[in-house]
Amino acid sequence: MTVAMEKPEKTEEQAEKTTPVTGARTVSRRMVIAAILVVWLVLFAVLRGKQTLTLAAADLTDLHRWFNDVNDSIGANRNSNPLFLYFFNEIRLVIDNLVTFIQGLISQPPEGRPVPQIGWLGVVGIAGYVSWAVGNWRVALLAVAGFTFLGLQGLWQESMDTLALTLSAVFVALLFAIPLGVWAGLSDRFNRILTPFLDFMQTMPTFVYLAPLTLFFLIGPASATIATLIYAAPPAIRITAHAIRSVPETTVEAADSLGATRWQSLLKVLLPMSKRTVVMGINQTIMAALAMVTIAALIDAPGLGKTVVQALQSLDVGTAFNAGLAIVVMAIVLDRVTTAASGREDPARRSGSRFLTWRRPLLGAGAVATAVLIYMSHTYLWAAEFPGEGDIGSSIARTADTATTWTQDNLSGLTNAFRDVITNGLLNPFQTLLTDSPWWLVGAALIGLGVVLGGWRAGLTAAVCVGLLVGTGVWSDSMTTLASTVVATVLVMALGIGFGVWMGRSLRVDRVMRPTLDAAQVMPPFVYLVPFLALFGATRFTAIVAAVVYATPVTIKIVADGVRNVPETTVEAATSAGCNTWQIITKVQLPMARGALTLATNQGLIYVLSMVVVGGLVGAGALGYDVVAGFSQGQLYGKGLAAGLAIVLLGVMFDRITQAAARRTSA
Repeated sequence: MTVAMEKPEKTEEQAEKTTPVTGARTVSRRMVIAAILVVWLVLFAVLRGKQTLTLAAADLTDLHRWFNDVNDSIGANRNSNPLFLYFFNEIRLVIDNLVTFIQGLISQPPEGRPVPQIGWLGVVGIAGYVSWAVGNWRVALLAVAGFTFLGLQGLWQESMDTLALTLSAVFVALLFAIPLGVWAGLSDRFNRILTPFLDFMQTMPTFVYLAPLTLFFLIGPASATIATLIYAAPPAIRITAHAIRSVPETTVEAADSLGATRWQSLLKVLLPMSKRTVVMGINQTIMAALAMVTIAALIDAPGLGKTVVQALQSLDVGTAFNAGLAIVVMAIVLDRVTTAASGREDPARRSGSRFLTWRRPLLGAGAVATAVLIYMSHTYLWAAEFPGEGDIGSSIARTADTATTWTQDNLSGLTNAFRDVITNGLLNPFQTLLTDSPWWLVGAALIGLGVVLGGWRAGLTAAVCVGLLVGTGVWSDSMTTLASTVVATVLVMALGIGFGVWMGRSLRVDRVMRPTLDAAQVMPPFVYLVPFLALFGATRFTAIVAAVVYATPVTIKIVADGVRNVPETTVEAATSAGCNTWQIITKVQLPMARGALTLATNQGLIYVLSMVVVGGLVGAGALGYDVVAGFSQGQLYGKGLAAGLAIVLLGVMFDRITQAAARRTSA
């Protein structure tokens, strides 16, 4: 009893002793960061313009030429090398056949037919029936209206091509993701092995997958599908593993006590009880696949993404807006259908509602009606080809062009002033500091900041990444991209903290804003570029603003959750001590949510960096332009591949630093 009473006293005494030490470390860390920045600025003033490793847009290094030679060598030996003949070519053939099969069903005319096997009327019928079967009549109405609207836009075939690629990628991804997720949920060892690979797959910007995949699988649907499933599989794996682990231990033990084998426990207990969460993982996989399929237009993937890319390259805002709207409509429909499937519970089906008692016969009748629609769309031309000339899409494009012209004529002064303030006041000075400083000075500063913020391991990671960045031969472009990324992240955090605190302190604001943030996260990245292209023209600032809008929703949510998790008793104590609202926010809630703020910074950086290549389509330049040019110009393939590697290195470096800083802050 005496020991039990003495132990808390000793713990409190230790806490009192360690508190000033923690504070001293915080002050010391800030002083070290300030010292690093001061030394950097002084040496920049002395050494400006020296050893900057600048490389002209058309110039290549030995590494770039080596990448070009490897690409040429692989192309020459593709049909003779056993590795390609019996492995890569076979994978490409299987994926191409899968995509071609689904395209032949709903989008592209197969051999011997002028139209697909299932025309627009059958596809709309299937969409409505499936939505009703897994959800309810409201979701079915949304699906029918959404798919019909795609045809009225004049984008039926493009939309079906996008859907075909998405379904192909999701099908293949789930073939691997669900078993791997179940295995990770059952085995702690396998989960520990798998987690770093999943982290890497989700940290690496999506566009970086594209160039290496084209090296082995050529440009086209196969590479697009494989890139998409690499990007889309991790959410399904993680959520499935979480679902398996969330099943109560008592339930599993009860099944074991009844003599169930591991296979029976899995099929009869674990999977049925985790079904709802697994379907939620499928929802996330579909959303990720749709976002990536549109981006894969850079490697000649058919569909809506190709229309958007071509329109952006020609600065045709109207056409890009119409196609972007179609992507949003498809994303909303797929999201609502899969969300309804995850939210539908068996007890609701077994309730005493009179309508639900007739659900099975009604589903049977609906299946017959859907089969009739499929037959009609297969047989009759009017039910196969969507009627009309897409007048609604033409009207949307003309309206977008008119709005763009009006905006540029009447708001150019305001938008240009805002652009110039950010560009001249924040972006240009920081970019000059990074690009005009000697490379070794910038590298030393990044390594030093990594050590101070994240510890020695983060500093070592930063050192390795800096060395490899120098080796890529695109150091100057990397620093230009880094400047834009940091500026965009600063803007993201300013918005994230402002709106996140507002949401965290008010449930009413949270209920209003959260659906908007969820909808913003559903939209593929391409869609963000279109309105800002109209507002700001084809400049690097357009890419920055699009990246800010893309990254802000997740940052706001993380900050809001961090503020909301601050104990009510702490806030009440501060209020009773006479603190006003501003003091409670700045002195209590934000300091106690430091871990969430650091995590929000981490996610903001990663999301912003993932928009680098998309920004290259609208004048962002630097690494984004290098990657895009590598796809379109054969002689720049090696440089584009090196630029993709540089984006990965930047992402890994800042992910490790900010994650380590988040852990230290939480500790």
